[in-house]
Amino acid sequence: MKKGFNRFNKNSLNFNKGPKNLILGVVFFVLCLALLTQLTQYTQSIKTIAYSTFLKQIETDQVRMIKSIGTDVEGELKNGDKFAVIIPENNQQMWDLLKAHNVDFVVGKPAMQLGFWQILLFMLFMFLIVPLIFWYFRQAKGSGGTGGGGIFSMGKSKAKMFLPSQIKDNFNSVAGLVEAKEELRDVVDFLKNPAKYKRLGAKITRGVLLVGEPGNGKTLLARAVAGEANCPFFSISGSDFIEVFVGVGASRVRDLFSQARKVAPSIIFIDEIDAVGRHRGSGMGGGHDEREQTLNQLLTEMDGFDQFGEPVIVMAATNRPDVLDKALLRPGRFDRRVEVPYPDLKCRIEILAVHAKNVKMDKSLDLEKVARGTPGFSGADLANLINEAAIIASKAAKDLVDIHDIEEARDKVLLGKELKSIILTDEDKKLTAYHEAGHTLMRLLHPEETYALHKVTIIPRGKALGVTHSLPEREKYNQTREEILANIEVALGGRIAEELVFDEISTGAYTDFLAATDLAQRMVRFYGMSDLGEVVYSSGTYSEGTAEKIDNEVRSIIKRSYEKAKKALTENRDKLDKLANALLEKETMYASEIYELLGIEPRKDFKLT
Repeated sequence: MKKGFNRFNKNSLNFNKGPKNLILGVVFFVLCLALLTQLTQYTQSIKTIAYSTFLKQIETDQVRMIKSIGTDVEGELKNGDKFAVIIPENNQQMWDLLKAHNVDFVVGKPAMQLGFWQILLFMLFMFLIVPLIFWYFRQAKGSGGTGGGGIFSMGKSKAKMFLPSQIKDNFNSVAGLVEAKEELRDVVDFLKNPAKYKRLGAKITRGVLLVGEPGNGKTLLARAVAGEANCPFFSISGSDFIEVFVGVGASRVRDLFSQARKVAPSIIFIDEIDAVGRHRGSGMGGGHDEREQTLNQLLTEMDGFDQFGEPVIVMAATNRPDVLDKALLRPGRFDRRVEVPYPDLKCRIEILAVHAKNVKMDKSLDLEKVARGTPGFSGADLANLINEAAIIASKAAKDLVDIHDIEEARDKVLLGKELKSIILTDEDKKLTAYHEAGHTLMRLLHPEETYALHKVTIIPRGKALGVTHSLPEREKYNQTREEILANIEVALGGRIAEELVFDEISTGAYTDFLAATDLAQRMVRFYGMSDLGEVVYSSGTYSEGTAEKIDNEVRSIIKRSYEKAKKALTENRDKLDKLANALLEKETMYASEIYELLGIEPRKDFKLT
């Protein structure tokens, strides 16, 4: 282990701090106890006597001196004993007697005599108030220079340090993300073998920017890099640098990099770096000045790395790379940008397998099928899916988690909890059944252009009274014009079924129209799939006249698709009625049941559900 690392441990962990505080506490307690004892002994040594006894002691020449204030008198006998007495007011006889027997006397304030409640209050002050004051000042000075919460420690870094022995993650802990891990293996090699690159003059990577949506594993990747490289790992959020007081953030940046250099090679991970790394000049005064000073210090520290010392790698995560300052992204600072995308089908299977290890799963459960039904799920979403399924199975007192629990969990995550409190009328149920039957039948009539049917339900969930589920047979990265038009027809199928059967329309097709309109707009504005040609029309880049043409094209696409889908459902009205009636009876139907009911041959990629 490196010398610098040993030195850091000794200073930062401060093993001697506990015993020192204990010794100080014991000394303080002993002093307070000794003082209290002296005061108690003093008060106990003063004996209160009667006034008549006092006069006899004067007459027999036993009194050496007295102190008097008002009617309270304290005195000392010639043998050294102390006494206290209360005398009558305006007692000229006593004063004459004192003079006659040569007793020294003074008029002044007598020594304090503590009663029970005075002693109790003194003890409370010494043993409660004083320690509280002592604790307050300790907090104000900070605790050991590691970012303790005091006004004098504001400039200390709030980063959490993890030693190599505390980091259990490595690349084997990260399911999927093959390309991202390949990129980061170079960083691991830099940290393990810096001399290998320096001998040819190669500069060590200073910064790695992890870009991806929340929940896709950016933090886990950073910890895996630290685990693979077996080096200390500092973790902090971008917002932890910013405070109300200007200059605090910059001080925290300096302190963080100072700590990291002491234990180099090491990794600094800044999560949500966009909180501190936004474009400079985007605001005026206050927090903006503080944020910009913090960013300037971060830029300076990343430029100021000692190229001949042990490497310190800065890893940062964001889902908003577009708002980061250009100076932060230039080569020499964040040299590498690693994309952390949503997992594809293969990666989702691997992620589900990782999270299913700790859950008692039915052996017949097909994780590939689950993965096919979760496109667009992040790694965190998949972990939550397995956990929700386990909760559902536990509530049902099952021994194993099965496919039905997974289905219920997925529907809950996507649509919300089943609304058992909603009581639909027979007319509402019939309308919903035909609506969903319209979507389903249109999907079956476009077997090659749309995703495979999975199941249909008319059980209310969230804001939906019914849902038609599909399963992608594979990851699709491109769509043809015919496939987009087919999906528009599927979206319109619900409204068309309502119109054909009930000769009226309802508000239930709102979300369907949103989806259809979005697809049509993309065809016109971005994909060059309309009469407006192969031009991209981004927001704010075209005239009002062009906007009107775009609207007309979108309306035309929707209208043609509506008429085509209406013709198809009219020609297959018998299948529409049969499917709707079956849904009214069963409420939920899977693809295998629907294929058999309608006498339609399943698609080639169909798997029994």
